[in-house]
Amino acid sequence: MKEINLGGRMVGENHPPFIIAEMSGNHNQSLERALQIVEAAAKAGAHALKIQTYTADTMTINLDTADFQINDGQSLWNGSNLYTLYQQAYTPWEWHQSIFERARELGMIPFSTPFDATAVDFLESLNVPFYKIASFENNDIPLIKKVAATGKPMIISTGMATMEEIKETVETARAHGCQDLILLKCTSTYPASPRHTNIVTIPHMRETFQCQVGLSDHTMGIGVAVGSVPLGATVIEKHFTLSRADKGVDSAFSMEPEEMRALVTETERVWQALGHVSYGPTDAEQSSLKFRRSIYIVKDVRAGDVLTEEHLKVIRPGFGLAPKYYEQLLGKKARVDVKAGTPADWSFV
Repeated sequence: MKEINLGGRMVGENHPPFIIAEMSGNHNQSLERALQIVEAAAKAGAHALKIQTYTADTMTINLDTADFQINDGQSLWNGSNLYTLYQQAYTPWEWHQSIFERARELGMIPFSTPFDATAVDFLESLNVPFYKIASFENNDIPLIKKVAATGKPMIISTGMATMEEIKETVETARAHGCQDLILLKCTSTYPASPRHTNIVTIPHMRETFQCQVGLSDHTMGIGVAVGSVPLGATVIEKHFTLSRADKGVDSAFSMEPEEMRALVTETERVWQALGHVSYGPTDAEQSSLKFRRSIYIVKDVRAGDVLTEEHLKVIRPGFGLAPKYYEQLLGKKARVDVKAGTPADWSFV
């Protein structure tokens, strides 16, 4: 599968998983806190920092009718008006440059999710290296065309999309200028249950759409994300906050700094462990071969003695004949004297 360059970092099976810390609205409308989140994400080892680029007016309209209310008892935002919620959650556009510059200073790659054409134009003026399309926008074909036309890599979350919808989105992106595409398996509930995450879809998605595939993970903890790596996930996105106790629109399902550090460490460990199909001792195991079992003389033998169980034993270390020859040695006559502690050898009999 083709490797992809995301802002100077290669993404693919031959590289550690690319870890994205998603700030979302966890800045709680404080630029100081936003910059603290950037610093914490960098310190935890995240490779990229993602924000979202919209305003309440580019997301919805300011009405208080039923259509614009969240009436879902299972939602974190139940009872909220959409316009008011986006006013609380959006990242002011005048903050973007400061956030991006701080991320770059700390060695992370900053980018964003645009939600309409004006956001794409604005992000282009900031020279973002690639774009993310959110799950709820993966059916916005005009937006897909607009982003694809930049010619930059696209990461698209597939939450809720059917196979046909994903196919339409992918074909649209490729037809309008996107050469480098990454799809993220995603379950668009907040938080998501591992039972509903279905990460075995990852290899199927990779083969079906012939592109890099990863995971946008809204579950708690790191288990699901770590488990996605052996299935082929090369990109992992997690919402990130300084502390869930600080509250905020997305804090309840966001990862804290120590969890992010663990995610970076453990996903790389799993990736390193994948290797290739291999049997027999590895180079690292060569020095351990001597600790396998083998046949030893454990009682002094004189020339002419018949070898019995008193003379032979399968023990560690492994310098003697292999244990499978034990029965063949029993009853053989010794040709020479052999002292106890000598590894068995065919030249003795």
